[in-house]
Amino acid sequence: MRIKELLNQRFSAAMQAAGIPSECSPILALSGKPQFGDYQANGAMAAAKRLKSNPRELAEKIIQLVELDGVADKLEIAGPGFINIHLSDAFLTACLSENTLHTKGESVHSGDRQTVVVDYSSPNLAKEMHVGHLRSTIIGDAVAQVLEYQGHKVVRQNHMGDWGTQFGMLIAELEQQLSEGEQAELALGDLELFYQQSKKHFDEDPAFADTARAYVVKLQSGDAHCRTLWEKFIQVSVAHNLEIYRQLNVGLSAEHIMPESAYNDDLQNVLDDLMAAGIAVESEGAKVVFLDELADKNGNPSVMIVQKSGGGFLYATSDLAAMRYRVNQLHADRILYFIDARQSLHMKQVFAAARKAGFVSDAVSLEHHPFGTMMGKDGKPFKTRSGGTVKLADLLVEAVERAEQLLRSKNTDLGDDEIKAIARSVGIGAIKYADLSKTRTNDYIFDWDAMLSFDGNTAPYLQYAYTRIRSIFRKAGLDADTFSADICLTAAQEKTLVMKLLQFDDIVDQVAAEGYPHILCNYVYELASAYMTFYEHCPVLKDEVADNIQKSRLQLCKLTSETIAKGLELLGIEVMEKM
Repeated sequence: MRIKELLNQRFSAAMQAAGIPSECSPILALSGKPQFGDYQANGAMAAAKRLKSNPRELAEKIIQLVELDGVADKLEIAGPGFINIHLSDAFLTACLSENTLHTKGESVHSGDRQTVVVDYSSPNLAKEMHVGHLRSTIIGDAVAQVLEYQGHKVVRQNHMGDWGTQFGMLIAELEQQLSEGEQAELALGDLELFYQQSKKHFDEDPAFADTARAYVVKLQSGDAHCRTLWEKFIQVSVAHNLEIYRQLNVGLSAEHIMPESAYNDDLQNVLDDLMAAGIAVESEGAKVVFLDELADKNGNPSVMIVQKSGGGFLYATSDLAAMRYRVNQLHADRILYFIDARQSLHMKQVFAAARKAGFVSDAVSLEHHPFGTMMGKDGKPFKTRSGGTVKLADLLVEAVERAEQLLRSKNTDLGDDEIKAIARSVGIGAIKYADLSKTRTNDYIFDWDAMLSFDGNTAPYLQYAYTRIRSIFRKAGLDADTFSADICLTAAQEKTLVMKLLQFDDIVDQVAAEGYPHILCNYVYELASAYMTFYEHCPVLKDEVADNIQKSRLQLCKLTSETIAKGLELLGIEVMEKM
């Protein structure tokens, strides 16, 4: 059992024994300063207000009743009724010795495990992935990994855009190039260029534009020829995206792709059900849902179109069909959408319509986890120097190249192959961590120098912190993976490090509940900082250190390296034994 959970149980029992209503919480929190103990129970004040009693007297009564023998050395009342809890060293070391760290699959009780659908990345297959896809891809994947670590059943869903009017234009262009002897793989070798060529063709050639429009109708009607051309385009596009995912070290693969086209057969059914329920109505030839739940300040309902006047369906329709599939076929308990903040109104509309239509019951949690924009140093959305969209593939290549230059500049004694392998992990890790370490709802400035720095809250700093710890074991001639020793605390810095280590799963719980990976980033950085303070004040391998103390401190080194590695692993960032 975790420390906070145990304390919560013991204090809750004491509060009830003191005659405090069960709905009153102990309100446990980590203490901000060592002199105030390790934890504080702040519930006496709220309970006293409810009972119209003296909070310090009530806190004293709780202290008399709470059973913390062997857990806390001292309990004291501070201020108007805070209870400071000083945990015993023996209890803390026992917690570590019981191997309570990194309890994958045991982080949530079996009865609390859920099926969680995570919708993320979702690029448009008409173009190459660009920097705008980075945040959804890596934030969504980090949260998915955290949920899997906890023991939930996670179903990744990559809702790729592979349908719509632009595909008539694209397959018409592909048909023309194939007729001229070009091979599909070569014609589509640069998706961005291919899109630009087809768009130019569409704008300048009326006959081509008519063909493209006709191909949209044929494609949506199941025409075999159009379908074959469309599938060639999709195959090349998907292969490109899967290679990006491999380089980014995220968990998306071909099996997770559920594109817009997967829901085509249910779109009419969705519309029919909405119309039959009177939720969608005809308006100026279109089928529209008016949502009073999202009315503006003047009382005008929010308008969501589910079928255009020409008969075409929209994103909202396919999102509703996808939601029905996820609830009815995947049996989702939670559905998490990692889609940028500009789509907030759209998501609110889809959620409201799905609830109203009974497609999703109140038992299923629908969550939009929005994120801000990656900005350049000029404070504008990140672009190339010429003002164009930055391809994600190009960004990753540059990251690895910059990391390799940085590593070579440090006069390392590593071999050429080692440098190249490490540069890949450092470069990709730096890009991911620079993003993940920022509160996702905020915009952030993309800065190569800052993200590749070996100082501060960066991936290279944390990767290097890991390698430094592992080097201690090499210097001692020990195998860190098999080393094990009892822990005895002899210095305040050791206790601070132990307290930080024991917070790992609580941090993971918070990330899983709120979908903010920066909380885990901050934790790993704080852990590395606590370790550095410990290492500076507590010699490990020096001759004057007693054998049992040395082994204890080596065990703390081992647990710290493992926890840094696990935290970075959940963020999708690799560590290495040497740097």
